[in-house]
Amino acid sequence: MEKISDFIVRFRNQILVLAILLLIPSYFGYVNTKVNYDLLSYLPQSSESMKAQKILGDDFNLASVDFLVVNGMKDKDVAKLEEKIQKIDGVDEVYWRDDAVDITIPKEALPQKVQDALYSDGATMMIITFKEGTSSTRTMDAITQIKKTASKDCYLAGTSAISEDTKDMVDREMPVFSAIAVALVLVVLWLGLESNFAPFVFMLGIMFPIIYNFGTNVFLGQISYITKALAMVLQLAVTMDYSIFLLHRYQEEKQKNDSNEKAMSKAIQATFVSISSSSITTIAGFVALCVMQLTLGRDIGIVMAKGVVLGVVSTIIVLPSLLMIFDKQIERRKHKVLIRPMTRLPRWVINHRKQILIGFICVMIPMTYAQANTKKYYNLIDNMPQNFNSIIGTNQLKEKFHMTTTHFILVDDSVEAKDIEKICDEIDDVDGIRNTIAYEQIVGPAVSNAFEPEAVEKIFHNGHYKLIIANSDYKGATSKENKQLDQIDKIIKKYDKNAVIGGEGAMERDLITTTDVDFQVVNVLSIVLIFIIIAFTFKSFSLPIILVLTIEFAININMGIPYFTGTVLPFIAGIVIGTIQLGATVDYAILLTTRFREELEKGKEAKRAIGSAMKHSSTSIMTSGFSFFAACIGVAAVADMDLLKSMCFLLARGALISVACILIVLPSFLLTFHKFIEKTTKNWPKAVVEKGRLENVEE
Repeated sequence: MEKISDFIVRFRNQILVLAILLLIPSYFGYVNTKVNYDLLSYLPQSSESMKAQKILGDDFNLASVDFLVVNGMKDKDVAKLEEKIQKIDGVDEVYWRDDAVDITIPKEALPQKVQDALYSDGATMMIITFKEGTSSTRTMDAITQIKKTASKDCYLAGTSAISEDTKDMVDREMPVFSAIAVALVLVVLWLGLESNFAPFVFMLGIMFPIIYNFGTNVFLGQISYITKALAMVLQLAVTMDYSIFLLHRYQEEKQKNDSNEKAMSKAIQATFVSISSSSITTIAGFVALCVMQLTLGRDIGIVMAKGVVLGVVSTIIVLPSLLMIFDKQIERRKHKVLIRPMTRLPRWVINHRKQILIGFICVMIPMTYAQANTKKYYNLIDNMPQNFNSIIGTNQLKEKFHMTTTHFILVDDSVEAKDIEKICDEIDDVDGIRNTIAYEQIVGPAVSNAFEPEAVEKIFHNGHYKLIIANSDYKGATSKENKQLDQIDKIIKKYDKNAVIGGEGAMERDLITTTDVDFQVVNVLSIVLIFIIIAFTFKSFSLPIILVLTIEFAININMGIPYFTGTVLPFIAGIVIGTIQLGATVDYAILLTTRFREELEKGKEAKRAIGSAMKHSSTSIMTSGFSFFAACIGVAAVADMDLLKSMCFLLARGALISVACILIVLPSFLLTFHKFIEKTTKNWPKAVVEKGRLENVEE
């Protein structure tokens, strides 16, 4: 490492130039990275609903389908609008009544089911399919053009429309909350560092790995909008510590060496060991997300693990050049540090450690129950901003056309017409089903093929499958609708054992099943991985239990609070928040424990060692934790989408709770179980526990 650090210092200017040049391809990689705005598309391909979606897309071209609600427009004007929309690039087909029956024929002459499906309360509805996927650029552009073409009282509803509104919102808000996150982190750094100028150097330095991370996402093909929105904030939150470590070590080495070059070389060597070891737990937390069946976890996990690695590399290779270039400005512009070492808290914690551990047990039990029973929502539409054009359209579909949720039922083409009618009759009798629509109901089995409307046949028939559409009064991701889907499953399987159900409701049912399993697997895996890392770091059996238990306590408090406040969390929160909070903040626990061991090695008695460790590590822990809080709380304050707002608020609150637990609960554990730690940890320093109260903390 010495030769590498010498090389980095010697060629620091050339390295900085190369780092700047690498920003160019990173920018092009960023702009060419596709963003997926459809979270349901991350369901495992083996799930029944995804198999149905594939058939709907490949054979019926209905995987990307939206509904246009047209209010107060005459049929002849609706026909003209349909013609204009059909010409928009990216639109595949536009279906309306004139595809089956000429508009000169009164709508009252249409079959009753068709009337109910297409007309209601002075409004009519078109079905629009697209040539590409739900959130492809071409489909997004087509939706934008449809909105411009349609009148003000027309509303587009459906997954693609919601994705386009989401895209607009993320593109609009992301620069705002990124700027707020940067500003708030700068404030925390200014409070925690004595230099006025260093925070700006840190922020400049961390922009390199953030841009590299966004640029290299192009090799993944696409990322989710959740990943795009969170990546910059999380990378800023979890890797800022590394810059602080390097600066502090550099300033320390300058006092010992006769040149800045030697000082920086020594600082790089020392810092690489500390940040590489501390980053492993953070990376492990993100890697654990990659095993999720819901591949959104893999999306977030890969991008964030890559971001942490790039953060470590950039801190070691790029930041040294920036620190040396701005060395004079950093040293010249100083102020009194406002996040100062704690002196009263260590004494209080040591003298009340038994009461703290009793409190730990009393809080842990109800919070574990609360965390496990916090309500989650899976229906993302209800928590979208209600001013979205697509949400207004979705609400009008529910109110005017009773299309709260639409099930797309696919049966084999060999199922006879009379059986299709039986299936529809049985499904109509299921609680909550408003109506069913099938080709056989519209045209009738007795009508010759020569007289069958081609557009109707194209929607409901292809060479391999027949489509039945069932409209439900129930909202997706509710127990009522899931029970309804189970009943429909039983009905269709009687006639075709391979029949499947697609649509939002079926996908959300699979989402519930999938994420319930993911939650258990990811939580256990992240705990096991971090347990192993801590065990190898300290060569200990007891310390991993104590450190992980402390952070899990913080996680249970964070995720249990919503149970008592009645807050309903997004489904992904329970999986992602706990893993990130564990991986990112366990570093603070490792820092305190390492300092405790160092103080014991100096021959200090256990109480004074833990007091000194708390005092000297509290500044770093608080600065890091407050930076994490600042980066996330800015997003929570300005984001309109509840999914982003909730996740960032939980991360921000979790950072503060973890800091409090590490500074209060962890020292109580370390001191109370010091003898047990001695026996179960290789080469752990021996010390005596002094009886009585501690009156002061030694330097």
